Amino acid sequence: MKILFAGDASNMHNSLATELRRQGHEAVVASDGSRWMDTGRDINLLRKPGKWGALRYVADIVRALPRMRGYDVVELAGYIFLTLRPDKVRVVFDYLRRHNRCVVLSALGTDVTYYNACHDGHTYRYSDYRLGDQPSPYVSSREYLAQQQDNWKSSLMQRHSEHILGRVDGVVACLWEYYAAYQSIGYQPLAYAGIPIDLNALPFRPLRGVPDKVRFFLGVQPDRMVIKGTDRLYDALRHVVNRRPQECEMVVATRMPYHEYTSLMRHSHVILDQLYSYTPATNALIGMAQGLVAVSGAEPEYYDLIGERDNRPIVNVNPLVEGEIEAKLEEIIARKAELPTWAERSRAFVEKHNAAPVVAQRYLDFWNKLLREA
Repeated sequence: MKILFAGDASNMHNSLATELRRQGHEAVVASDGSRWMDTGRDINLLRKPGKWGALRYVADIVRALPRMRGYDVVELAGYIFLTLRPDKVRVVFDYLRRHNRCVVLSALGTDVTYYNACHDGHTYRYSDYRLGDQPSPYVSSREYLAQQQDNWKSSLMQRHSEHILGRVDGVVACLWEYYAAYQSIGYQPLAYAGIPIDLNALPFRPLRGVPDKVRFFLGVQPDRMVIKGTDRLYDALRHVVNRRPQECEMVVATRMPYHEYTSLMRHSHVILDQLYSYTPATNALIGMAQGLVAVSGAEPEYYDLIGERDNRPIVNVNPLVEGEIEAKLEEIIARKAELPTWAERSRAFVEKHNAAPVVAQRYLDFWNKLLREA
């Protein structure tokens, strides 16, 4: 099969492409390398700042278009898969639609459908935007205003999203949250595939014995602290470390290339991921693959979707429960003798549910179904 990935997020499409090439398929990634992460791509579409950067970016896209036609499948990284205004993205989308057999949308981040589900009052118990029946801290933050997230409900974005969704052949969700969002509007054809993790690039680090100190790892994106709940995770972790400096320590990583980030992570025992999620995302999964215990979302809805009954190694933190984060971190320290076994269970979980071959096969099954029905 011949596949084009238009755009990327946190190395997800590049990991898929790498695995598909191993299986003998032709896979091309056209992306910005997930910006500062500098992940792999075949067609470099990184936009530099300023007027000249914008002009150069448009020229790069125009030059790339002849290489973006003639594919069996084009997989889009969301509705805004290029760093352009929606109306300009739509021009490129229409070109891809005309010149390729099948176009599929990856639901892999906040989009109009997810945004609407966060506000409908019944799809989620909590989300980035709501905690129960109350607004989340994010909607009153400077981060929210800086990101202008209300653009998701603008008429421009709504029209753009309707244009894309009405013309793609299907949607693949990488997390339960996005799958639930598209289910809530009755969209079909819809599939859940998960996030692909390249285990060959992330060797398992068995924990030899019980560590003297539990090392907690926290990755920070300064412009996404509040929406991810990183601010609350950081404060809770800092309080625990200050209370128990002889028993634990923290490592904080801020915006670094992907390979440096995963290398730094590898020497810790526990990774703190997202607070408002129902599922472990890329950050947690790459940590678990290397033998770290993940503190993240792991709600029953997620385990039910993937059919996991026995191995549930993720430490779930509920943002609706006051003081739960610190309590769960304290519990990990108290159970540090279990860390070697916990590490093995984390790796086994990723191997079963998120190994790149497993996720790639779900994509292939879905794509083949769409192509048969085209």
